[in-house]
Amino acid sequence: MGSGKTHWGKLLSAKLQLPFYDLDTVIVEKNGRSVSELFAEKGEEFFRYQEKEALEDIVLREERFILSCGGGTPCFFNNIEFMKKSGKVVWLNTAVDALKERLLKEKVSRPLIREIGDDELKRYIVRKLSERKMYYEQADVMVNEESISLEKLIHFLLEDEKYSEGTE
Repeated sequence: MGSGKTHWGKLLSAKLQLPFYDLDTVIVEKNGRSVSELFAEKGEEFFRYQEKEALEDIVLREERFILSCGGGTPCFFNNIEFMKKSGKVVWLNTAVDALKERLLKEKVSRPLIREIGDDELKRYIVRKLSERKMYYEQADVMVNEESISLEKLIHFLLEDEKYSEGTE
């Protein structure tokens, strides 16, 4: 959440001339409700199931594409394994302080953090990253979002081996 997935996804899509999908947008269009409304009205479990379905639908429908998924997507229903079988998975590893600054500006539109006090947000981010790290670490490519460029990201995606920025 807040790592820049949609930002970088749109840039990659334009540069590589591939269709771009934001998984949250796909779910919103299908259900006619915002992510916040879906969470409030139907709960997280419903949303996560919609997320899984949308992910599988896109993979079945498209041969090549760029997808921005939610931060929780890889953590449910064995989605990370499905994602890795279906393409190259990138983890945008963004510093906690950068995430906090971005998310403070977007709290109203983020159902998982809307009710969290500003002073508690950093602890929440650290906890979520800790819970999700085992899934994120399975990504084919890990980059530090603050130091990435579009050219570097394209290079990492076109590499055949697992690569983490800063290890070479």
